[in-house]
Amino acid sequence: MVCKEDTMKCIGNAAVHIPQEWYQPGDVLIGGMASHSLYLFPKIEFHQHPSEEIFDIPFVVTKFYQHILTLAFAVNELNENPQILPNITLGFHIHDSFTNAKMTYRTTLDLLFKSHTFVPNYKCGIQNNLIGVIGGLDFDTSSLMAGILSIYKIPQLSYGSFQSTVSDGTHSPSFYHMVPNDDVLYLGIVELLQHFGWKWIGLITQDDDAGQNFLKVLESKLSLNGICSAFTETVPKIHRYTSMADIFNNYLNDIPLLLESKANAVVIYGESLSIRRLASIILRRALNSLTDFSDFSMEKHATGKVWITTAQIDFTLTTFLRIFSMQTFDGAISFTIHTKEILRFQLFLQLLNPLRTKGDGFITDFWEQAFDCFIPNSDQPTDVSESCSGKQKLESLPAPFFEMSMTGHSYSIYNAVYALAHALHAMYSSWSKHRVIEDEGRQAPWNVEPWQLHSWLQRISFNNSAEEEIRFNEHGELVSGFDMTNLVTFPNNSYVRVQVGSLDLQAPPGKKLTIKEDRIQWHRHLTQVPPQSLCNDNCQPGSSRKRKEGEKFCCYDCTLCPEGMISDQKDMDYCVSCTEGHYPNMVQDQCIPKVVIFLSFEEPLGITLVFLALFFSLITALVLGIFIKQRDTPIVKANNRSLTYVLLISLLLCFLCSLLFIGQPKPITCFLRQPAFGIIFSTAVSSVLAKTITVVVAFMASKPGNIFRKWMGKTLAHSIVFSCSLVQIGICAVWLSTSPPFPDLDMHSLSGEITVECNEGSAVMFYYVLGYMGLLAIVSFSVAFLARKLPDSFNEAKFITFSMLVFCSVWLSFVPTYLSTRGKYMVAVEIFSILASSAGLLGCIFSPKCYTIVLRPDLNKREQLIRKYKI
Repeated sequence: MVCKEDTMKCIGNAAVHIPQEWYQPGDVLIGGMASHSLYLFPKIEFHQHPSEEIFDIPFVVTKFYQHILTLAFAVNELNENPQILPNITLGFHIHDSFTNAKMTYRTTLDLLFKSHTFVPNYKCGIQNNLIGVIGGLDFDTSSLMAGILSIYKIPQLSYGSFQSTVSDGTHSPSFYHMVPNDDVLYLGIVELLQHFGWKWIGLITQDDDAGQNFLKVLESKLSLNGICSAFTETVPKIHRYTSMADIFNNYLNDIPLLLESKANAVVIYGESLSIRRLASIILRRALNSLTDFSDFSMEKHATGKVWITTAQIDFTLTTFLRIFSMQTFDGAISFTIHTKEILRFQLFLQLLNPLRTKGDGFITDFWEQAFDCFIPNSDQPTDVSESCSGKQKLESLPAPFFEMSMTGHSYSIYNAVYALAHALHAMYSSWSKHRVIEDEGRQAPWNVEPWQLHSWLQRISFNNSAEEEIRFNEHGELVSGFDMTNLVTFPNNSYVRVQVGSLDLQAPPGKKLTIKEDRIQWHRHLTQVPPQSLCNDNCQPGSSRKRKEGEKFCCYDCTLCPEGMISDQKDMDYCVSCTEGHYPNMVQDQCIPKVVIFLSFEEPLGITLVFLALFFSLITALVLGIFIKQRDTPIVKANNRSLTYVLLISLLLCFLCSLLFIGQPKPITCFLRQPAFGIIFSTAVSSVLAKTITVVVAFMASKPGNIFRKWMGKTLAHSIVFSCSLVQIGICAVWLSTSPPFPDLDMHSLSGEITVECNEGSAVMFYYVLGYMGLLAIVSFSVAFLARKLPDSFNEAKFITFSMLVFCSVWLSFVPTYLSTRGKYMVAVEIFSILASSAGLLGCIFSPKCYTIVLRPDLNKREQLIRKYKI
């Protein structure tokens, strides 16, 4: 085996020259593993020697060149800092993983042993004092590196973000994450979707273990939070091709549901390669629909979707996609690795020149593909039409190809270099207190073994040049957070990332994500901002969701709330009833307080009923006055004056007791009004019954030798009134002693009103009172009807018949009317029934007599009575 010092390579029979490396010597070395280039490896079909099938020109991911430059910048900055590792020079050795497992193993071993023959534990050439390795960008590269580095306990600081649930199986004490694990991103994504009400989303992942785990965990969390995936697509990793046609057929893999879906929010998880493939899909669709290439414009094919990317993804394009417009991704929201600008970094980038840079094996391919030119050298012809002048500036490149501001991955690399340097500085500072310094006062860093740094790395804590604290937690993960950025694109295919929020791991659940919505710039083709991403329109307040059979729960119909129920938010699963004292408004989206009502003295209905009660009371009192004044006249004496007075007084009290039903119910009014009405009315009806029976008995007693003669007189009438009234008094006494009426609130009968009413206490006793009055009325009507044709000039039977007919009609109508009304109108019906039935008795019985007494006094004589009787 022969070692060549100029390339630091060991060449054997099977060796292939890999130029992508950058070596800078130093007392101690920091290794780096970049993902700068992508070689296309064909399938091995044994038709020719495998080494001859490798494509010699790699596809350079130009944007990732910043990762390499950041490591070099950080090392040079440390070498200029006298406060850290004084008198010790840091060096670095950076290799490329080529995003390929075979090449990752090869370059990792080359980093350790400078050998391409894979001889373990053999170091070729200059002694290499490697203290740690920074890399890789993705999970696969990091895990492959860890398989080798963990054997030698060499600290590995990964600058890519990936899930801890996937990495746990390969985690070793030598492995450190320069970014937080992705588990917290699930919560951030869910909170972001909930913030904007996006419930119908698309999911795109790469086809590997990390992608499958992402789908498994995220979809369960989405389901728990009422969010559905409209589609789920995986992007296969492409490592091998059989031809250039196969390259394009696989690279432009189409996802049919992506652009046609109603899901306006699409979550993308994977590596930066996922964005390039997505851009290829959109570009291919635009080209397939093209009829005239001169009329081609990517702007016409913008999707107008909100792309949500996770921390591992960066918006990067390759030279194959120069015609792709980044405006397609305008307004994208990204969870990015936290970053801050570092002083002098942009100046470092601006001074970069491929013609003056020595030792950088990456810059040639980068410069040629980034600026589409050719750098002449001794191995290739110089008569190229367009050669690189070295005057090209990195700041002229669009952001998808290179960014001048430090990206999140670069910031992680910067912090990783400083973490190794501070750990080494802390270890040397501790040693200097116990060890005599030899060799002209210089420590011998080449005597340091990498495994000795672990105890210092695990407890390291320092502030970087951006004044941010850098420390690891117990799991070897950097204690930090994520930024939420918004992609703002420009017509020249460049963009800027505007920070619009942050994901703080230390914040309590539900508050980890903060969003500055006013800073977000949405895609210009969106017709609504913020946009909606729903399977169907929201169910507005006043309706509830009804699930569609056979579809996901995010797809539903909207049904109006049933009567008496409301929904006060969008997309409620069910309607709810209002609390007591409230009722739904017209559109059933909120509850409003009910109005307290009762039959008051101030309202028109109450005033009318009071007027009628007082008017009839006045009439009754006037009639009573007439009868008292004319008490000695034949017509008054012939109709039993005492019963007449009792009846008139009872009617007067009936009219007045109706006033107890008007006004806000009080305990005393509720206690008195129904029993008082029942007893007084029973007395009035009993008086009518007594008058009717008296007429019948008087007619029967007028016949000689009749047995009814002994019943004549006031005793019979008074006995009837007293006994009938006593029964009603007994019923009321039982009612008041067992379940008396009381003030109550009826909140349910009327939707918008609370009725202040008197609860009857016992409805059975109330109807007993009404039933007993009805019984007396029917008996009076029956007796009066039979005696209506008796030959008596002053016979009241016919008038009592009419009065009882009116009375029974009123109260028979009262029962169904009373039961069918609600609120204060129930009271009004009862008052009207009292007034109508009382007025019927007053009118039918006393109006003929008053007519005779007042207007025809000539008929109110004894001679007239005797004459008519004889006739």
